[in-house]
Amino acid sequence: MKILLNNNDLNEALGKVTNLGFVPTMGSLHKGHISLIKRSLKECKYTIVSIFVNPYQFNNKNDYKNYPRNIKKDLYILKNLKTNFAFVPSKKVIYSSNVISKKRINKNDQILCAKFRKGHFEGVLEVMDRLTKLIKPSKIYLGKKDYQQLYLVKKFIERKYQSKIITCETIRDKYHLALSSRNFLLRKKDLFKARFISKNLKIFKKKLVKKENINDLIIKKKRELSINLKINFDYLELRNLKNLELSKKITNSNIFYAYTINGIRLIDNL
Repeated sequence: MKILLNNNDLNEALGKVTNLGFVPTMGSLHKGHISLIKRSLKECKYTIVSIFVNPYQFNNKNDYKNYPRNIKKDLYILKNLKTNFAFVPSKKVIYSSNVISKKRINKNDQILCAKFRKGHFEGVLEVMDRLTKLIKPSKIYLGKKDYQQLYLVKKFIERKYQSKIITCETIRDKYHLALSSRNFLLRKKDLFKARFISKNLKIFKKKLVKKENINDLIIKKKRELSINLKINFDYLELRNLKNLELSKKITNSNIFYAYTINGIRLIDNL
């Protein structure tokens, strides 16, 4: 595996590479990331994984500061997977100038996390634009857990570049909790709550199939979980998977939710 640190390394390593798969990450790799990498290794001739904690997608300085980092372990994992390239740039490499022109999010897309994390997706699109321009991948592999991010990145990248976004299933633990780097920050009792929420909402969604007053039941469920678990939900909504509009039917829709436990914000959809 070649470790690439800057643009010169990229140009030298990828100059004649074709059929390149790209998995963008912020490190602290887990089984969810590994599933994306394995799929890229299977489908593409070459695979590159980036590890870069993008400061411009954090709307909270402490969140950025405390984001889990373990570059030594990450590189060990990538080497064992026989990844072709690991791109580990500094902030200066990605943002060579101090002028950052964050992308704009359409008013219709300012929902869910975009509503509660001002500037977050603008920062995500900015870094994905820069990474895609540098790497020029054939395919980019993203998971469904961050569905709104997937939705926005796909719309932006495929319109501007020839790279194709490959949608991958969410990887969960045996308690149905979606794997996330932020899970590493949870205390044991908070991890129990997070797992309870995932399992509870999975069962809840199944029961909604034959219901008519779905939105009323969702509002009631949000209130119930908030009070019983003493946590703060940013949102718990049923939305259509095609356009992320609010939905009144379970068909082609998922329950999207975000909540905070002791300062750790988790998101999911199911």
